[in-house]
Amino acid sequence: MRRRWLGLFGVVAGVELAGVALDSTVVQWLAKPLLAPLLLVYLWAARRRLDGVAVGLVFATAGDVALLLPGRTAFLVGMACFLVTQLAFLTTFVRHRRPPVAAVVAYLAVWGVANALLWGGLGPLRLPVLGYSLALCLMAAAATGVSRRAAVGGLIFLASDLLIGLGAAGVHLPGQRILVMSTYIAALLLITTAWAASGRGSSPRIGDRPPALTG
Repeated sequence: MRRRWLGLFGVVAGVELAGVALDSTVVQWLAKPLLAPLLLVYLWAARRRLDGVAVGLVFATAGDVALLLPGRTAFLVGMACFLVTQLAFLTTFVRHRRPPVAAVVAYLAVWGVANALLWGGLGPLRLPVLGYSLALCLMAAAATGVSRRAAVGGLIFLASDLLIGLGAAGVHLPGQRILVMSTYIAALLLITTAWAASGRGSSPRIGDRPPALTG
């Protein structure tokens, strides 16, 4: 049954990406608000309880809706919603297992370099981006303590939002919007399925040694 929700998520993700590629606001309004809720239903089917990752998906839904609206105010509301998402993921992952110190140091270095490079182009968004990106980088670092899949999801989430940051700073790349959405979709999928698997005792974390062979 859980796979059906992932299959439906794949269909909706395809529709959303088509809407972005065609610049169809109607299609995006139909598809984007369904992405995180479908993963939330999948997570509930897998774990049968509400936790921080579920809360994060709820606020991701609110953030997705806010970012469909035009204007700086909507952008800031969306960022605030996703800040709650990152903090919910972060606290849940850290409670599950502490991440490697090296991962935390590496992501903090990325946070410092990225903000230094984008600082001049962000204008009044500097401080909101500074705070949000710190939570994002810490979440990505914490994900390395959950599993390899979660770690990749955290890294891709960072890459997706870095592309948004580039756009906010006036740097535009070919196919930037489709890259932002495709990486965001992949990140949510990887993080959610990794967390669902963590409740079943699977998906080793980064740095874990394989079990010793006996007999």
